[in-house]
Amino acid sequence: MVVSCIMPRWLAHCVVVLAFAALIGLAFARVDSTWNWQGVWAYRAKFLQGFCVTLVVSLSALVVSTLVGGLAAVMLGSRSTLLEAAGRVYVEVIRGTPLLVQLLIGFYVVASAVGLENRYVVGVLVLALFSGAYMAEIFRGGMAAIPQTQRDAARAIGLTPWQSLRLVILPQAVRHVLPAVAGQFVSLVKDSSLLSVIAVSEFTLAAQEVNSFTYSTLESYLPLAVGYLLITLPLSSLSRLLERRFKYEA
Repeated sequence: MVVSCIMPRWLAHCVVVLAFAALIGLAFARVDSTWNWQGVWAYRAKFLQGFCVTLVVSLSALVVSTLVGGLAAVMLGSRSTLLEAAGRVYVEVIRGTPLLVQLLIGFYVVASAVGLENRYVVGVLVLALFSGAYMAEIFRGGMAAIPQTQRDAARAIGLTPWQSLRLVILPQAVRHVLPAVAGQFVSLVKDSSLLSVIAVSEFTLAAQEVNSFTYSTLESYLPLAVGYLLITLPLSSLSRLLERRFKYEA
């Protein structure tokens, strides 16, 4: 006989979080070091500035990458061989090369060639292009998951290709791609830490600078982890909310 223990979802989450916090607390209690929180606290303004920069850059890149990914997905599904080839080359080149290299080439080569000197704009554009390649495949897969009968039905009632895409295909595709899109958004936020290589004063660079000032590594990087959680957890929660909103019975 199997006895099932059912508890409210919120209570289960609280139990798991408390257990995880207790394990982390025990691990830190065994660390043989003197904490220097006072020294790190003196640089709280730098942390706050870096957090705000990361938040703005990440949200800007999220919006732009969604547009880029949508456009690239349309190109991948285009009947024009030239557009399809352009979309495929873009996706494969971006996904096949490291973001670090793309940032260096994007700022020191491409941006210099066109006279763009704003590191923040370059960072947002490179992050958006990087994430957009992954978003394109996510969107393409979501649209490909829609049965052909749906497209045939839209054509049968006289909808134009654009109307079929907007009114029939996209609403169903959104439900399929939301989990993957949320995961990509979270990855993009964490990838923004690489902007420090082009001297963008974001959150990770702030932690590195505080560490160099105070020689307090753990005290400098623990706020970094908490700050990223403050950005990524709401994104995950929003994704689950949208999933419930778009859910319907087949």
